[in-house]
Amino acid sequence: MKSSPAPQPCPGVSRRSFLADTGMGFTGVALGALLFKEGIAKAADPHALAWRPPDGKPHHAPKAKSVIWIFLCGGVSHMESFDVKPELNKYAGKSITDTPYKSVVETENKNVIGGNPSHGNRKIIFPLQTGYQTHGQSGLVVGDWFKNVGTCADDLAVVRSLWTVHNDHGAQLTFQTGRHPREGAHPTIGSWATYGLGTMNENLPSFIVLGTPTGDCCGGTWTFGSSYLGPQYAGVRLNVDAKNPLPFIKPANGARTLEEQQANLSLLGKLNYLSGIDYPDDKDLRARIKSYELAFQMQTAVPDAMQLEKESEATRKLYGLDTANTKGFGELCLAARRMVERGVRFVQVFHGGGGGGAWDAHSGIKANHTNLAGQVDLPIAGLLKDLKQRGLLKDTLVVWGTEFGRSPGAQGDGRDHHPQGFCAFLAGGGIKGGIQHGVTDELGFHAIEHRHYITDIHATVMHQLGLDSHRLEIPGRKRLDMDHGEVIKEIIA
Repeated sequence: MKSSPAPQPCPGVSRRSFLADTGMGFTGVALGALLFKEGIAKAADPHALAWRPPDGKPHHAPKAKSVIWIFLCGGVSHMESFDVKPELNKYAGKSITDTPYKSVVETENKNVIGGNPSHGNRKIIFPLQTGYQTHGQSGLVVGDWFKNVGTCADDLAVVRSLWTVHNDHGAQLTFQTGRHPREGAHPTIGSWATYGLGTMNENLPSFIVLGTPTGDCCGGTWTFGSSYLGPQYAGVRLNVDAKNPLPFIKPANGARTLEEQQANLSLLGKLNYLSGIDYPDDKDLRARIKSYELAFQMQTAVPDAMQLEKESEATRKLYGLDTANTKGFGELCLAARRMVERGVRFVQVFHGGGGGGAWDAHSGIKANHTNLAGQVDLPIAGLLKDLKQRGLLKDTLVVWGTEFGRSPGAQGDGRDHHPQGFCAFLAGGGIKGGIQHGVTDELGFHAIEHRHYITDIHATVMHQLGLDSHRLEIPGRKRLDMDHGEVIKEIIA
């Protein structure tokens, strides 16, 4: 009796490839169900570019290790903060056509996209709504709304000649990415920094977000997102609450002990890294696996970082934690310091987020800015002083900004959006202190000398971190020169 011929294997299909393709190999037993409901598990694209992220090494010698990026949502008045314009008082109540600066009317809309720069009564000059004084050896003139920050004048480099192309609150996203929401999601400055350099603390995210971000109308999660760089480079939002800083990573009702979670993740890691089983081109899968590992580590690292009560009474007072009006933002600033102290690469701190932003003072600007500045002025000054006295300011770059300024002309008793000229400041991280760079005209309408598009701030931050953004470009993701920006060399020490 003839024996039956041995069954022939399917051509091109091995036992290992069958297991990998049908269930992601043995890894799929543990990982497939975990990722299925999130829609993460998928076959690798054989045509995908074999691109790998940078190795975490800077392109040149860095002058900063970390960044604290403070963003005030809604549009802070530049001429009543760090680019004070006394001429507004001189010509208050007059039409701009009755001043020596009437020519700005003809160029008011230059480079502006969206909105209506001339709605309201912008041509009638509105006087300053706060006092001002000089500060420090540098003689920096600062509006009284920010008098505490003014005491740090000799550590600040104020850039007074910024401009942006968008007149609506989508400019909040433009400030973070260089692009408007209508252009889709693009990587933010924080995600580029962490993409280029990675983490300095494996137990904490390299990019942390504190405070309430801008509303969905104006970028939402895109303002701290990573777009095509991959989800592992996006900002992670944290609560300033040691008992509940990250509620979504705690086991429900103590369902698992830390030891049980550690055992599960250890097994998951071993299965995932079995030779020949991984999908190396699936960046979403890799990011999700890493996120589970990081989430476990963060359960102890984050609450420890958020234990603000461990700080001395003097330090807590420095940040305004002893006063109700400053306590909320003071906690964010103190948490930011504790994060960079622990090696977090990029901390993004929002104030006034949600919707168009609290600083959007179309009416009642005096009451609006008096109240809001009262919340942030002391804590920001406290942060700068605390970083300096601890020796952290030399390695930490602090950036203060907002999406655009406010109009020199009146809108009732408020000021309209103003993208043609506004300001920001940088401190620490190899930046010169006690300088003002760039000029707007005497009424604050236009940036007229050393004009800088907002991504020039990005380029300067990247440079101080030791990165050249052009060398981080991903094949197939061509960026415009404007997206990269140009380093503001004049403010670098």
